[in-house]
Amino acid sequence: MIRNLSAMKNIQTSSPRDRLIFALDIGGAPDEALSWVRRLKDHVGLFKVGKEAFTHFGPDLVREIQKNGGRVFLDLKFHDIPNTVARAAEAATSLGVAMFNIHAMGGMAMMKETASSVNALSAKNGHPPPLILAVTVLTSLNNEDLDSLGFRETTDQLVVRLAQMAQASGIPGVVASAQDVAAIRRACGRDFIIVTPGIRGTQSVAGDDQKRTLSPADAIKEGSDFIVVGRPIRTAENPEGEADNITQEIEKGLSERRT
Repeated sequence: MIRNLSAMKNIQTSSPRDRLIFALDIGGAPDEALSWVRRLKDHVGLFKVGKEAFTHFGPDLVREIQKNGGRVFLDLKFHDIPNTVARAAEAATSLGVAMFNIHAMGGMAMMKETASSVNALSAKNGHPPPLILAVTVLTSLNNEDLDSLGFRETTDQLVVRLAQMAQASGIPGVVASAQDVAAIRRACGRDFIIVTPGIRGTQSVAGDDQKRTLSPADAIKEGSDFIVVGRPIRTAENPEGEADNITQEIEKGLSERRT
């Protein structure tokens, strides 16, 4: 059962598959994206719409996913001055998405104004708010990358500091590497929500640019609440079967959970 009930009223976790988010990062025709929704809506919990798909198709794609029975994680990583991000967050809320994210590096003022604006709009409309997630450190970055950018902290240290900032700002959860989950749990407690991208199975994926990954079972075992999977499902010979296999991995991870 999900722990942060006030933040999770709009999110189902009654079965392990509800915790599986399919990355719908497709830039072809809208019909191609929607064909994946129709194909996988009974095998995954949410569909992640990222920058590529949203830039191609805009809010209409979100509406069509919802019409086809899918729930949406809007992965646009808003990062701007507080007022601009708050207004973008209100637009995402009005779209009816289940989740969306912002960059924790936008600072506490940005995160506080976003949380306040979303909660106020949701209360006004009589709807539960979407889950707001703060992006900590991208899973494509490692310690060497941070050093080249001028940071003097390791990925582990920076992730925890950003997660604590997000929590103090009223943001109920983060997007973070599975390898950082245990440290985030220690710093932010059991009620903090963690969504983990960069999940890979036992088979390698061509062109993989993720550097800090874990298997589905290990990610959930460590305490991730949701996992995001894209290419391992999309490129599988049997995508529905692969999604079901990952759901079984999630169930295994839940049974062995440490936190």
